[in-house]
Amino acid sequence: MAEPGWTPPLRDELQGIEPYGAPQLDVPVALNVNENPYAPSPGCVADIAAAVATAATTLNRYPDREFTPLREALAAYLTREAGVAVTPDQVWAANGSNEVMLQLLQAFGGPGRTAVSFAPTYSMYPEYARDSVTGWVAGRRREDFSFDLDHAAALIGEHRPSVVLLPSPNNPTGTALPPEVVAPLATMLREHGGGVLVVDEAYAEFRRTGVPSALELLADHPNLVVTRTMSKAFALAGGRLGYLAASPAITDALRVVRLPYHLSSVTQAAALAALGHAEELLGAVAELRRGRDELVRYLREAGYDVAESDANFVLFGRFADRHAVWQGLLDRGVLIRETGPDGWLRVSVGTPAEMDAFVTALEAVRDAIGDNGLVSEQQGAHR
Repeated sequence: MAEPGWTPPLRDELQGIEPYGAPQLDVPVALNVNENPYAPSPGCVADIAAAVATAATTLNRYPDREFTPLREALAAYLTREAGVAVTPDQVWAANGSNEVMLQLLQAFGGPGRTAVSFAPTYSMYPEYARDSVTGWVAGRRREDFSFDLDHAAALIGEHRPSVVLLPSPNNPTGTALPPEVVAPLATMLREHGGGVLVVDEAYAEFRRTGVPSALELLADHPNLVVTRTMSKAFALAGGRLGYLAASPAITDALRVVRLPYHLSSVTQAAALAALGHAEELLGAVAELRRGRDELVRYLREAGYDVAESDANFVLFGRFADRHAVWQGLLDRGVLIRETGPDGWLRVSVGTPAEMDAFVTALEAVRDAIGDNGLVSEQQGAHR
């Protein structure tokens, strides 16, 4: 038992830090964490249950450390989805893309090294850097959230980062990187110290027709890493399976920092079974794309400023007091996310019934607050 007055010897940079996490509240409509609102079908659930039951018969043994069948299935899926050849030795997986990212920073970051991203960007990136004792530098995006390649080149030249993290589509804005950005960035990094470019495609399956994946550039850039997840498109957020595609040299390096047997037999079995239902699960993605586009149209017609989105969420504003709008929605049973640049809110795309509830609540909040709640003179930059 600890002595009275004793406190744990927490690292100095962690003192007073609140743990990451979106609010988990019991509300009728939860649209705050970009989940897929469509649960797996009964057939998919049955196959997952059967696969897990089989895995349970060997739980007295450690899992396949190399998770070879899962890597083969993920490589086959990426090859079909992106139209480029991805081999199993190019694939790595972990417990959600969060662990994939942390392993990348553990392998290629560390004391005396720097990671870079461009704000607004995913709020966990600086935490991965902090947890791996990696320096953190945040550049900026343009006012319309597009990527400024000249600014990026200057920042890379100044800091010579060992890792650059770029979500595409970006979280929280939903904007995708243009194809002409990725290749020059990968080349710049090789020329300025050999850093790794990580393109985080957690929402890639939701991108609009004609928006390419960075997977198409893997063969030409050995320092390029493309990360994906089964949490979103595959409706497997509770399964915690993220993965990446990269050169075999990069996947080999991650073996050095991974914890022993980091992917459980249950996780491997569930993910393999879900991949067997890829066509069915991606059918729900098409419905969510349509819902996103309808939501963007509605918000713009209602006078809101809306960021272009290739994800399953939409960033909209701008509000003089976004917290009042967030709270007003919550009071009406709808939970969205208060994140991103000041004055903006992010809403996930849900089922048609959930989106109707969101629209009804938003209109009620607007009636209560009035148009003065909108920063109207700033409207139009993202339309």
